[in-house]
Amino acid sequence: MSMQQRLVYENERLDELHRNGYFIIQNPARFCFGMDAVLLSGFARAKEKERVLDLGTGTGIIPILMEAKTKARHFTALEIQEESADMARRSVLYNHLEEKIKIVTGDIKDASAIFGASSFEVITTNPPYMIGSHGIQSEFAPKAIARHEILCTLDDILKQSAKLLCPNGRFYMVHRPFRLAEIFCKMSACQIEPKRMKLVYPYVDKEPNMVLIEGLLGGKPRLTVEKPLIVYQKPGVYTDEIYDIYGY
Repeated sequence: MSMQQRLVYENERLDELHRNGYFIIQNPARFCFGMDAVLLSGFARAKEKERVLDLGTGTGIIPILMEAKTKARHFTALEIQEESADMARRSVLYNHLEEKIKIVTGDIKDASAIFGASSFEVITTNPPYMIGSHGIQSEFAPKAIARHEILCTLDDILKQSAKLLCPNGRFYMVHRPFRLAEIFCKMSACQIEPKRMKLVYPYVDKEPNMVLIEGLLGGKPRLTVEKPLIVYQKPGVYTDEIYDIYGY
């Protein structure tokens, strides 16, 4: 058995990412990445020599995709669930990215204590979207933790990001449009000024179900609303822009 084969455990699967020949290890019984993470990796910008932190990385999908798409110097990823962090570390090893991506197990609420203030030029996050207990069967189930604000809240993420970002650092998040008013208010309260927004629609005639947001620490008020992103031309057929983001 090869070293790469040994990195994939029983009940796990290896999914191709269609970028640089990269793969990711996932366990369907826990939580597999969705389109929102892929869209965020295409929306976020990271320049050469910049350091990027992904908060709540899950199995590491965003830093792995962004390593393929950008020239950022280094990626750090924080994940509270050790089983997910372990899968992320094995995916990093599988793709020979250990010099570029570091996976850390820890709590987002402790992130500035772990990494230090003003440590990153860019922060990305695909946080839990839902408030309250609707749909939760077990508050400790991995899928519930990923989807609901059980272990961290939007406030936790924004307050920590404001401490972690360098002056004029950029913050990138994917979230749900129904929380946009709250998101903008809380971003501004943390001095992370909303600068760029893109709404994502499942079909051209449906209401948006995702929103991609860029904020600037210490930025001046001025928001650019980009043209919308439509996911499907028709059932089962993505638009050209989605195929491009996925790399198909």
